[in-house]
Amino acid sequence: MGTGPDTGIRRVERDDDKAVETAVRLLDEAFQNDPVSSWVFPDPEHRREVHRHLMRAFLEISLDEGHVDLAADGTATALWIDVPAEPEGDEEDGPAQLRAAVDPDNERVELIGRLTGSVHPHGRAHAYLLLIAVAPDRQGQGSGAALIAPVLERCDREGLPAYLEASSARSSRLYERLGFVHLGEPLRLPDGPLMYPMLREPRG
Repeated sequence: MGTGPDTGIRRVERDDDKAVETAVRLLDEAFQNDPVSSWVFPDPEHRREVHRHLMRAFLEISLDEGHVDLAADGTATALWIDVPAEPEGDEEDGPAQLRAAVDPDNERVELIGRLTGSVHPHGRAHAYLLLIAVAPDRQGQGSGAALIAPVLERCDREGLPAYLEASSARSSRLYERLGFVHLGEPLRLPDGPLMYPMLREPRG
């Protein structure tokens, strides 16, 4: 799968408390002031209290439905979900469950899931990069690209597309360098920022 001591990437296991906490901390720090997180939790004080719980919930989903990679030095993490071509069994209302678990009085926690779900590719299996976080002092040094490269290589071998929603125009340009292209129009959150659905077709 492209992880191990030779790559400097480790696969996070659910019972590895230290790795889980490192990943949650990275996600919380990286997205605390992100435009989308600021829209979901507009009050800064409230965001500082509950944002971490949303990041942990996303990590749990990734452990259940995909995997979580962590740079061996603990400076970057990536959350992946393996999305099948067709839903398997009875689908649960994930956005509503997420809201109930993270911030029950905040409808935007649920709404973000419904809105991104509406633009998500359907009918085709793919690897979904839910979130990637790099420590502030390591950003702009290629750490993120190196972390997701093994999964993109696997996608190429297996003929799978990869998908993500960039949370800013700047980050979308970074993904373009990795072969992602914009998938339709940006998603505008109500009275909020744009998100940029992007798809990378397998190569070769």
